[in-house]
Amino acid sequence: MELTELAARAGAVLDEIERAVVGKRERLELVLAGVLADGHVLLEDVPGLAKTLTARSFAAVTGLRFARVQFTPDLLPSDVTGSSIWNQREMSFEFRHGPVFANILLADEINRAPPKTQAALLEAMQERQVSIDGITHGLEPPFLVLATQNPIEYEGTYPLPEAQLDRFVLRTGFGYPSPDDEWEMLERRLDRGADEVELHQVVDRPTLLEMQRAIEAVHVDESVGRYVVDLVTATRRSPSLAVGSSPRGSLAIVKLARCRAALSGRDFVTPDDVKSIAVPALAHRLVLRPELWVQRRSGEDVVQEILDEVPTPVTDTIDAERLETA
Repeated sequence: MELTELAARAGAVLDEIERAVVGKRERLELVLAGVLADGHVLLEDVPGLAKTLTARSFAAVTGLRFARVQFTPDLLPSDVTGSSIWNQREMSFEFRHGPVFANILLADEINRAPPKTQAALLEAMQERQVSIDGITHGLEPPFLVLATQNPIEYEGTYPLPEAQLDRFVLRTGFGYPSPDDEWEMLERRLDRGADEVELHQVVDRPTLLEMQRAIEAVHVDESVGRYVVDLVTATRRSPSLAVGSSPRGSLAIVKLARCRAALSGRDFVTPDDVKSIAVPALAHRLVLRPELWVQRRSGEDVVQEILDEVPTPVTDTIDAERLETA
């Protein structure tokens, strides 16, 4: 698939989803970049801001197999992965697939499940497989986890371990809509005469896989790659952080930056692409020093400071070299 076709199809996907999620084009582009990067996305925001609706809408518009798990304190690992059930007629055990055997898995309120159940997702998220009773079951590509959590309610929750947070390619939220967007949402509801928005499929699973493969054609100049390395290295040296980003953070930035470039119709990555996705790609991978919690600083603040401090490569030089190569 050519990158021009990819950009057109991505635009059609976003246009259709915007029929349900009003006024959040930039955030939807970020989630789509995570999907095209074949990564998992953590949606963190207060209730009622279209986190679950976004996951369902992406599944409907892309035609992917969708499953939802409502994470609760009594949820067992087998409730996610499936388990072997004794078949009396056949006198043998047979494996019953759990909801993890989907293309898009909505892990709703993921931080409400105990660590044992959260850990059941780790192998699936990283290896795209599930091991049960000594047998490995592969997951059909693409396998994407869109997880949600509420950042303000901590009673009865279990914070996600760093190892699991690191497996999300990005973390983002939607925030409250503007007054005009909120009225447009109400106006559409009144005109529609129903709560649910019926979305139409725009692409299918094979097409989405082609779009993911097409991202590999986006060029990353060495100067941009080293800029990414400098940003991630700065997190490891920052006096504000107890733990910086792992190399998985560098890979996430590069993958998302390539997707951002492709969605803009370009076949090369610029420093601006890196800057636009650095905060959602890195902030959740950092561990702040305890004293910073008192100062109400966040990982997002630290990443933004690093972006301001690390020198940016000269864009004109990168563009000129890319044009000469073409």
